[in-house]
Amino acid sequence: MSRHLFPPLQYPTVPAGSAHYPVHRIFCVGRNYAEHAAEMGVEVDREAPFYFLKDAQALVQSGATIAYPPGTGNFHYEMELVLAIGAPVFRASPEAATAAIWGYGCGLDMTRRDLQLAARAKQRPWDLGKNVEQSAVISSLVPAAEVGTIGPQRIWLSVNGVVKQDAHLSDLVWSTVELVAHLSRFYHLAPGDLIYTGTPAGVGAVVAGDVIHGGIDGLPPIELRVGPAE
Repeated sequence: MSRHLFPPLQYPTVPAGSAHYPVHRIFCVGRNYAEHAAEMGVEVDREAPFYFLKDAQALVQSGATIAYPPGTGNFHYEMELVLAIGAPVFRASPEAATAAIWGYGCGLDMTRRDLQLAARAKQRPWDLGKNVEQSAVISSLVPAAEVGTIGPQRIWLSVNGVVKQDAHLSDLVWSTVELVAHLSRFYHLAPGDLIYTGTPAGVGAVVAGDVIHGGIDGLPPIELRVGPAE
């Protein structure tokens, strides 16, 4: 009988009503709000969306306190709508992509911005900037049927009570359905996959002691406290 050399990691889960949603993969969409792309000094790629990944173990529940991460002096918040896939889908039509979205949540894509920009300048991958421990913060999930059509909802974020990001989901360059349909050309999407859909303009740095609040109309709010570096 074989044995593990050390205990295998368990998949993290997200509250979803009376149940929990196990998270297997986290896909993130880059530059999906035109004004955010502009503030980052780039243009939106309107030919196709593009993606980066975070490890599922980076997931953190809303209400947590996380340590200021190592290797950075410019740790940024990014408020995002999160999609939770609820059915297998591959090369999906718009109709199949719509049906594959089980629900939605609020998310924070916490970013070591200095490392991301340094990598971008050298045309290198963004992993050190984006795939950061405790960087995928998420609220509880709400079934898609209870949220309705995505578009008119306000998305916002505040730091220490001061609003920093304020937009609407209608500002998304690539809609939720377009993202699922496009991403499913390259991956067999399945239950357990989360998609962070991008952030509006107004991103900025936080320091130890800061408290982040965010929300999207119709979804549970999100909260995060930034603790001291370890």
